[in-house]
Amino acid sequence: MKKINVIRIVAMVILFSINSVTAQSDKKHSDSADTVFGRGAKINNGNFTGTAYLKMLIDADKDNPITAGNVTFEPGARTKWHLHPAGQIILAIDGKGYYQEKGQPKRVVHKGDVIKCLPNIEHWHGASEDNYFVQIAVGSNEKGAVIWLAPVTDEEYYK
Repeated sequence: MKKINVIRIVAMVILFSINSVTAQSDKKHSDSADTVFGRGAKINNGNFTGTAYLKMLIDADKDNPITAGNVTFEPGARTKWHLHPAGQIILAIDGKGYYQEKGQPKRVVHKGDVIKCLPNIEHWHGASEDNYFVQIAVGSNEKGAVIWLAPVTDEEYYK
């Protein structure tokens, strides 16, 4: 009797583990990523490669120059090279992404990572090739708007 119960427990643990791995694998290729704030509207401004969505959380105004937006990148999606005159902070809240400053190696970014982009540092960020990436982008336009540069080439992205 004890042996049968142990076998049942082991079988249940194995099935639970398989279901958990399958659910994580499905998430990588699903039509939606987990985000606290919702994915927002598709970005159609030409400053991204692939499909990304933006839900603005805070717009700058006369009393506070800070902006915050929830950006959801589909797998393979990324920004152009760009810089922020006042800097930027990226809070990774789901998925797996990349961040790269000009002249530096590409960094892998995971849920819970925080990136501090210094003012006027050319960089790009986005999703890995097989995972969604969700971030909160915090910035300020008090020293000027984002300066968009060249697209990130496939060679740069996959390097």
